[in-house]
Amino acid sequence: MAQDKFKVFCGTANQSLAHAICGYLGVEPGKAEHGRFSDGETRYQVLENVRGADVFVVQPCSHPVDFHLMQLLLMIDAFKRASAWRITPVIPYYPYARQDRKDRPRVAISAKLVADLLETAGSNRALTLDLHAPQIQGYFNVPVDHLYASPVLVEYFKKKNLGPITVVSPDAGGVERARLFAKRIDAPLAIVDKRRIDINVSEVMHLIGDVAGRPALVVDDIIDTAGTLVKTAEALLENGATKVYAACTHPVLSGPAVERIEKSQIEEVVVTDSVPLNEAARGLSKLRVLSVAPLLARGIQSIHEETSISELFM
Repeated sequence: MAQDKFKVFCGTANQSLAHAICGYLGVEPGKAEHGRFSDGETRYQVLENVRGADVFVVQPCSHPVDFHLMQLLLMIDAFKRASAWRITPVIPYYPYARQDRKDRPRVAISAKLVADLLETAGSNRALTLDLHAPQIQGYFNVPVDHLYASPVLVEYFKKKNLGPITVVSPDAGGVERARLFAKRIDAPLAIVDKRRIDINVSEVMHLIGDVAGRPALVVDDIIDTAGTLVKTAEALLENGATKVYAACTHPVLSGPAVERIEKSQIEEVVVTDSVPLNEAARGLSKLRVLSVAPLLARGIQSIHEETSISELFM
């Protein structure tokens, strides 16, 4: 039976995560060859039989985003042309997720375009983690299983036993994510009203909720340049928070992010290994990395065995 042929292949974006997933599943990574032509084009060749196989392709589209996205598309196309039974890209970090709507005149809805490209390449379904905008699932015409890293992060902060704490959303768009997190740890919710004045530049306006006399935990999906995070922390401390912690799924940490966090008054930034840390981030003393490999492995197993995946949802 086709369902009995189960294979996991790894892109080059985050091989440590991909190999950890294979370890939890008890399988060896599929054999393949990644290469590049002298003009920079990427190429991919599958080195084993995948005819009739249930194939999972692990590839977060982190920096350099365009290269890793193109590599993922070539991998999917190769499996389709090799007659795989089902192809499921496992995308812990979905590319172009912040371009999910027309927020200005004459701009592309890039998140939708990526979904179209993945389907055209040959994806039969997709497994994602903490999409910036959950409605991106609706851009696909194939099933999408959207997992959340919150259970991993929640468990960590429960064990820290910080006492009464307030969970904070750094903007209105992340309220639902923060609300669910707050519910899991039985904490009140606060919201920072933020007005963005340019791309990757934001200005904190004021706080909705009470953080005075207690630690605050900022919950977000992405830390990019860390401007939002640091300004949020400053606003919380100005409003009486005793300490500020952060829990974020995707540690993009581009530009001045590492320096900003190191110089900030944030006690600890807890992230996952959805994307690999850059060299500067690996030396950041305030950073703690938790693995989502077990979570993604369970998602892959549920899809392959065709069992319910809902128990993994937030």
